[in-house]
Amino acid sequence: MKIALISEHASPLAVVGSVDSGGQNIYVANVARELKEMGHTVDVFTRRDRALLPLEMDMDGVRVIHVLAGPPRQLPKETLLPHMPEFATFLIEFFKREREPYDVMHANFFMSGFAALKVKAELNIPVVTTFHALGRVRRIHQGQQDGFPDERFGIEDDLAAQSDMIVAECPQDEADLIEHYRADPERIQIVPCGFDADEFRSVARDAARRALGWRDDDFIVLQLGRLVQRKGIDNVVQAMGVLKQAFRASAQLYIVGGNSETPNEKATPEIARLRGIAADCGVAERTTFVGRRGRAQLRYFYCAADVFVTTPWYEPFGITPVEAMACGTPVVGTDVGGIRYSVDDGVTGFLVPPRDPAALAAKLSQLRRDPELAHRMGQAGLARARAEFTWRGVSESLAQIYTCAARATPAGSLDKVSIEAANRASYREAMSGRHRANAGSGS
Repeated sequence: MKIALISEHASPLAVVGSVDSGGQNIYVANVARELKEMGHTVDVFTRRDRALLPLEMDMDGVRVIHVLAGPPRQLPKETLLPHMPEFATFLIEFFKREREPYDVMHANFFMSGFAALKVKAELNIPVVTTFHALGRVRRIHQGQQDGFPDERFGIEDDLAAQSDMIVAECPQDEADLIEHYRADPERIQIVPCGFDADEFRSVARDAARRALGWRDDDFIVLQLGRLVQRKGIDNVVQAMGVLKQAFRASAQLYIVGGNSETPNEKATPEIARLRGIAADCGVAERTTFVGRRGRAQLRYFYCAADVFVTTPWYEPFGITPVEAMACGTPVVGTDVGGIRYSVDDGVTGFLVPPRDPAALAAKLSQLRRDPELAHRMGQAGLARARAEFTWRGVSESLAQIYTCAARATPAGSLDKVSIEAANRASYREAMSGRHRANAGSGS
């Protein structure tokens, strides 16, 4: 197939970790690469956000097309909707010039979906939509802090009604689509996010700590991801205070992420707020802000930690828990959205209520007291990640959904290979390929 992946604000080439660069960037980049390796022709369309970017760039055989829509500079995604008609016009003209037509469009996020529906109306190309986040759900949790305009809700209603297929990232996402948008269950398929087995794999904890310069005898809690308020990092900091006061236990918290490699309160204002909370809770000296780190370094952080913690208010999926599991680290996460789906409570880690530092501290204390339990959970998470969350398995499932959309086949008749079986096969293939490469190089 010839596939157009549309991702208006989340470029697959962006440096991940800043305010508007996160899971969607990772999703689009990895799905595009896997689909290309599977033999499909893949183009990614994303907004040009720097003046010097060329119209087209190559990413491992995938064309990344920088769409001219709005000023060529970085803008908050909440301000991009007025530029989407221009984005849609660009797509229509670009598609018309192509020698071979596109078989399907995969719209990522509601603004990409807005543009994709315009293209569908003009050129009759099927649309598959992954929302990545739902406006009504976001508004419930963020209230007035939600910076998106109310027009988002109507656009999402149109997408739910007019998309040929909808990809939900977890059962909660599917339920929200049905409840809040009256989406037809027959056109929804659940396909999760994934991890890259080359990027995320187990490294011995002592070796990982030596690489990072961390102490061997600390109980280390890791929080990694975008530093924005809805991620609930203040909850983690407060839990460290409860751990110290109520449980008389010491721990070291490392917070990885931000808009610069050196932690900078001006570049990342959330750091200033979190530092103030750490001081108020008496754990400032046990809280370290690391700054943003490249993807190649992240496995050392996951593997060096005793536990990975992620406690957002809500989470459509959440890639970081899967990455931590793929590195053999137990996860404590909030019992919301995709985290409820990826973390097997009591097996690969624990689920706790959002905004409940005492509940989080209790689980951290339990893992601190019982390192054998932490180890078993880490190994169970590793097995679960390999079985259910590889990007190859994800992309194989998406390819079948694209085929159904292109053929106008009802989603309910989709003869979908088990994601779990596909992931196991693709993980074995990836491991086999790495072992052959290592043997050939003498490593």
